[in-house]
Amino acid sequence: MSERQPFAPWTDPGADPLIRFDRVTKRFGDFTAVEAVDLAIYQGEFFSLLGASGCGKTTLLRMLAGFETPSEGRIFIDGVDVSAVPPYERPVNMMFQSYALFPHMSVEQNVAFGLRQDGMPKARIKDKVRDVLDLVRMTGFAGRRPHQLSGGQRQRVALARCLAKEPKVLLLDEPLAALDRKLREQTQLELVGIQDRVGITFVMVTHDQGEAMTMSSRIGVMNTGHIRQIGTPVDIYEYPTSRFVADFIGAANMFDGTVTGGGDGRLTVACPELGHDIAVDYSGALAAGAPVTVMVRPEKMAVSRERPVEGMNWTEGGIADMAYLGDVSVYHVRLESGHKIEVLRTNLRHSGDRPPDWDDRVFVSWHPANALVLTR
Repeated sequence: MSERQPFAPWTDPGADPLIRFDRVTKRFGDFTAVEAVDLAIYQGEFFSLLGASGCGKTTLLRMLAGFETPSEGRIFIDGVDVSAVPPYERPVNMMFQSYALFPHMSVEQNVAFGLRQDGMPKARIKDKVRDVLDLVRMTGFAGRRPHQLSGGQRQRVALARCLAKEPKVLLLDEPLAALDRKLREQTQLELVGIQDRVGITFVMVTHDQGEAMTMSSRIGVMNTGHIRQIGTPVDIYEYPTSRFVADFIGAANMFDGTVTGGGDGRLTVACPELGHDIAVDYSGALAAGAPVTVMVRPEKMAVSRERPVEGMNWTEGGIADMAYLGDVSVYHVRLESGHKIEVLRTNLRHSGDRPPDWDDRVFVSWHPANALVLTR
């Protein structure tokens, strides 16, 4: 796969989105599945809607496909209001979780089906099918039926069928859920490479954080019908804007406290769970007494039997649990307050100083720049 080029049209104030949701709400009786969603997705983007079951992400995708009609608001594709346009007249194609291949047709016939429905000349269909099967590396399987294919191969055929019609937008509903872990990880990168080559905008629904982080140019994190944060994988992970997003994406240590002072780009926060104040780099303005949550990712902390150097935040506790995972070790440290901290330690050496072990008293430390202040 070739290296992806820098891509960030959402940072350009003059860029027009390919897809725009304008205050879109969807109700099913008394239940509101999606509420007042504003969202812009750009040409060539791989955008993921990420969230737990029932958060509204699939409903949002189905409204974009035309399978559901908004209760309020409008949906635009390439500047055209498609809110009331039927699915077959929209410039989109959808790849379902089940792949929905015709069992009585060969791979070649499955891929050609939509093109035949559109009345494309036979010679052109033949060329198009050959091109997309080559793109997904399924040329040698053109004569097989779906039951003669593996799950990963069926997924490729479903993708080829969608790409054959050259839609402006390809919608993917949990596209890798039926694959085993190793194949899923391999297919993630292949899908990104294919999307990069064809230049079609991909919009994917997934509940898998790793999948969204690996494949997406940007992610919209959803909960209870709202998009809680939109950003690149780095933005979402390193700079969550709420406790919900911080806790939902990856592992996070959370310390509730109150601001006791600040200045020169740094806050002092009193955290009862830690038993003392800690320092946090913060460029905003918060008054003394303001309630905050301080978040620190486990991999940004260190665990040691030796007291940390001056300038580091630290706390002390006992090893309550630990797991050796080969490349890393995970430690759960129980503080005097009963609060548990999770620390990720990279195993860099075969031998050396003895790492912390069961029932050791240890220090957990982190730099003020590696903590993040959450105010909501």
